[in-house]
Amino acid sequence: MDRVIRAISSDGFVKITAVELTEAVERARNIHRTLPVVTAALGRTMCAASMLGNAMKSDGDSITVRINGGGPVGTVLVVSDSLGNVRGYAQNPAVDLPLRPDGKLAVGAAVGNDGMLTVIRDLGFGEPVSGSTRLVTGEIAEDFAQYFVESEQIPTACALGVLVDRDQHVLAAGGYIAQLMPGAGEDTARRLEDSVNAAGPVTAQLVHGTLENVVERVLEGFEPKIVETDAVSYLCPCSRERVAAALSGIPETELDEMFREDGKIEIKCRFCDSVYTFTPDDRPLIRGEK
Repeated sequence: MDRVIRAISSDGFVKITAVELTEAVERARNIHRTLPVVTAALGRTMCAASMLGNAMKSDGDSITVRINGGGPVGTVLVVSDSLGNVRGYAQNPAVDLPLRPDGKLAVGAAVGNDGMLTVIRDLGFGEPVSGSTRLVTGEIAEDFAQYFVESEQIPTACALGVLVDRDQHVLAAGGYIAQLMPGAGEDTARRLEDSVNAAGPVTAQLVHGTLENVVERVLEGFEPKIVETDAVSYLCPCSRERVAAALSGIPETELDEMFREDGKIEIKCRFCDSVYTFTPDDRPLIRGEK
């Protein structure tokens, strides 16, 4: 089961959010038919967005992460609700690149680093608040760490990983965001850096252990205490009614023209690939009439 957990060190100077998103990333792979390097890029972004979304305060809050580094994968877009449920897609899911010399997926080359990482927070009222930073490597974890430093002035250790098997299915996907709290000294920062470096890849920890093990290894010596656990999933809230509501904003003359061309209107959801078909008989639904 996919989960997000939040914990804090016993001295209160380090907080960590960790996520396991293996099932959600595998579902995204199946929906969008992504090849391995795109699965990894999309999955890493999903993990980061899930943790950021889980930190939101209210039920109606949501967070959108958009990455475009000029690489062949194009734009990667992920949306998370306030629990950490996610949905997302990559513009070009069929990108296939050779492995890096170290045998790892070439996520940085697929995403590129000539572009921006943008985080948009929608608090349910007024205009959404956004922050952007230039991509550093396109490997995504390093880019999020830089985002926290530049946009939020928070020293952050971020690890994100997706392990893809030879048959292309997702063996493990997850990550963590560890941050220093106000009042943390240089010794705390140094100890955190050492424990993060010693923890190793997050996917290896998930394959051989649990999400709690990830927290314990990353905050080894800090005596972390788990304060909250939430089940999360790949969740798209689209529906026929929602799509009809979106069509209601189209002027009547344009709607008539669309129906004349094909006799119907078909709308495909970018997040879950559901297709919604409307005919002229559906005008009352589109116009919100009972």
